[in-house]
Amino acid sequence: MTSRRGFLKAGGLALFGIGLGGLPSFVAQAANQIKAPGLFKRRKTLVCIFQRGAMDGLMAVTPFTDQHLKAARPTLFMSAAKNATGKSLIDLDGRFGLHPSMAGFESVFKEGRLGIVHGIGSPNTTRSHFDAQDYMEAGTPFRKGTDSGWLNRAVGLLGHEAATPFQAVSLTSSLPRSFYGENPSLAINNLQDFAIQMKGNASGANMAAKSFEDLYDQTAQGLLKDTGKESFEAMKMLNKIDTKNYKPANNAQYPNSSLGNALKQIAQLIKMDMGLEVAFAESGGWDTHFNQGTSTGIFARNVNDLSESMMAFWADMGTLQDDVTIMTMTEFGRTVKQNGTGGTDHGRASCNFILGNDVFGGKVHGSMAELAKENLEDGRDLAVTTDFRSVFSEVADKHLGINKDSVLFPDWDGKHIGMMRG
Repeated sequence: MTSRRGFLKAGGLALFGIGLGGLPSFVAQAANQIKAPGLFKRRKTLVCIFQRGAMDGLMAVTPFTDQHLKAARPTLFMSAAKNATGKSLIDLDGRFGLHPSMAGFESVFKEGRLGIVHGIGSPNTTRSHFDAQDYMEAGTPFRKGTDSGWLNRAVGLLGHEAATPFQAVSLTSSLPRSFYGENPSLAINNLQDFAIQMKGNASGANMAAKSFEDLYDQTAQGLLKDTGKESFEAMKMLNKIDTKNYKPANNAQYPNSSLGNALKQIAQLIKMDMGLEVAFAESGGWDTHFNQGTSTGIFARNVNDLSESMMAFWADMGTLQDDVTIMTMTEFGRTVKQNGTGGTDHGRASCNFILGNDVFGGKVHGSMAELAKENLEDGRDLAVTTDFRSVFSEVADKHLGINKDSVLFPDWDGKHIGMMRG
């Protein structure tokens, strides 16, 4: 007989496609037989946002006093000096300036809730988007074929079994590499319309084309009987929630973007007490080879969407802010020197943002030497001075209470950098 854990471990549940009213009848019937809720204990939630395409950290958070950067970017360099357009960098500490389209971050940085790590990246020097993302999401930058993602391993280190299939949720159309592995996880494209199918490794991948009812037929009748009080109570709850007419708290205004909509739905799941502990969302369009722009243009629109989406989510959390930490990541950064088409090419280090009440914020962490050519990696890139694993592990350890770095990030024995309080 297929056990509950074995059934769920076969792969992540991917929820997408048809309307809420289209929940398979046998699932709805099982859910309706379940009585009182109260299964889910409120826990802390880590929300990770992957900026796919490689964000230019030197434009997001600019070392504006560095004359080498100014010379390397004659049309892309931005100053913190006030000007008539009001589009100057936001001076954070006399050395680093925040892009003006990220003005929403200024208040939480000054309040000590937003921390920035500069010079962060992978020790693997690949400039391939696919490989760099794979290494970062697997958490094993020198090992291909790792069968689990670091967030899936984090779920396994939480110290308790999932009382609900909503413990780990990605608001994406397919399961991200970060969630691959033996611990149950969900990929939900949209809370308002979904269907159920299996996706993942081994037997789960082989069964992906079959309907959920086909999969159910392959298991014992005991599956619903034994696990309905856990798995299907969550589905019953989701089926009854009016997700379409959700009203964010504190007049939070989410951008009408893929990221904004994803974070809005993550906020709903947190408030619905669905047992969510690890959430994932994506932001695309960061591969700015052409016409990157400065205070306007592609990059400005992207960072505005990122900051406005995160700040809307933060406002929406209200009294739950103590329970939530948001962390961004990107596969690598961009070249120090601009190219001939008004853009930047694949580089090495970038920066990331961590927002939460247990973050040591109000500071640009990490180490960055003057951007003279002799200090650049390969003579062209911002050097990686902070291994992404030192930040990711510290956030997971301090916020989620995980303290097994050797399991979370195999082959790494580095140190934390002091990003988190406590």
